[in-house]
Amino acid sequence: MKKLMLFISGLLFSTFFYDQSIGLNLFLFSLLTVVILFINNQSQFKNRKTIIYTTAYLITGLTIFFHSATLSVIANLVAFFTLIGQLSETKSSIYVNWLNGLYTTIAGFFHRNFALPKPETKAEEKPQIDYLHWAKIILIPAVIVVAFIALYKDGNPVFSNLIEAIDFGFINVQWVLIAGLGYYLFNNIYAPIEVEPATEIDLKTDNNLFKTDTFSIPKLKQENQLGVILISLLNALIVLYLITDIAFLTAQQDIRASVYSAQVHSGINALIASIVIAIMILLYVFRGNLNFYEDNKTLKRLAFTWIILNMLLVLSIVFKNGQYIYYFGLTYKRIGVLVYLMLTTIGLVTTLLKIYNVKNNWYLFRINTQAAFIILIISSTINWDYHITNYNFNYAQSMDFGYLIELSDNNTLLLSEQLQDKKLDDDAIQRIESKYNKYVYQLRTNNWQELKYDNLKINTK
Repeated sequence: MKKLMLFISGLLFSTFFYDQSIGLNLFLFSLLTVVILFINNQSQFKNRKTIIYTTAYLITGLTIFFHSATLSVIANLVAFFTLIGQLSETKSSIYVNWLNGLYTTIAGFFHRNFALPKPETKAEEKPQIDYLHWAKIILIPAVIVVAFIALYKDGNPVFSNLIEAIDFGFINVQWVLIAGLGYYLFNNIYAPIEVEPATEIDLKTDNNLFKTDTFSIPKLKQENQLGVILISLLNALIVLYLITDIAFLTAQQDIRASVYSAQVHSGINALIASIVIAIMILLYVFRGNLNFYEDNKTLKRLAFTWIILNMLLVLSIVFKNGQYIYYFGLTYKRIGVLVYLMLTTIGLVTTLLKIYNVKNNWYLFRINTQAAFIILIISSTINWDYHITNYNFNYAQSMDFGYLIELSDNNTLLLSEQLQDKKLDDDAIQRIESKYNKYVYQLRTNNWQELKYDNLKINTK
């Protein structure tokens, strides 16, 4: 039954993707994957995290039907590995899920069939398949039959005409190969496996810090003094920076693109350096026994102050980037700045929690990778091309029309609406009409596997 199910899944895989572009087919593949995984791993699907990851995976697949952006495809792939890895071990961290998911997808079949058996499972040995014997009984008769057909063709014109009348053109070798690839893929993932050393280490590693045998009050006193002096100076430095930054912003009367571009980019570079160094210093200072030193309260207060000041630095860059967007429009880079600032803020908050709750670095890594995954899934559901175009036409004080026209087809229907609502020059009108006509032609020639939400929209017009 299992072999039949995997065989049918392989045929469906080729039907979905052979010679097709991405559209409805990726969502159907996501559904098929979940069904296969559920049939073979029903107990794991009772786990709350598994349900969440399954939902995220299906959402990314459905998102591609509405707007097939590259980010959505990447998010769907990451969610696929996450779900596979979660089923291999429901208690592992998300980064271990990615490792297990990737390993299962690539080598699951070989691991299950050729990995060395564990001693406890040695009692129940399955009969080994004699692959050489099967190769002989298939290949030898086939070669001999083909040879005799060639001989008989020369000896009998009727038989020759009969053989030549047989048309094997209906056999598409590429389609069969894609189906074989699909069978191999589903054969790999139907029973997810784990990379044992990494998974075992992850399960044994706690999030909490503990006092070690090297606890020494004199040494910790010296470390505490060094930390207080260092972080006090860094607090003073960042306060000075923020004061000068506020003075610059309030003194600006004329906003110019070059000024704000330089400020945003230099601010982001400074932010990257300061946040990375800040977190590294805090991780070093609070790496061990200093967390349990009774007189570390001043050091902790200074660390918390430094984290909050770094958050103010983030807000400063958010304001600059927001002003830049208001005057000169949205772009992917400016959105990327906001996403980076969000991740930075999460990193600062989790560092604060690590110090306050006496957690180790693994806690920081686990929670931040989880946050990055959530942001990836959420951001993949947004049609960024549409919103960039809509904002720049309706709210930006100035915009780069060439940038909008070079975006993907996800903004094409919105651009066509601007032909009636906005005053555009002849060149802009021509470029929009050309992009619209090409996109509509593509939609109307889509096969059912390639259908998108825009197919429904143009059919209602």
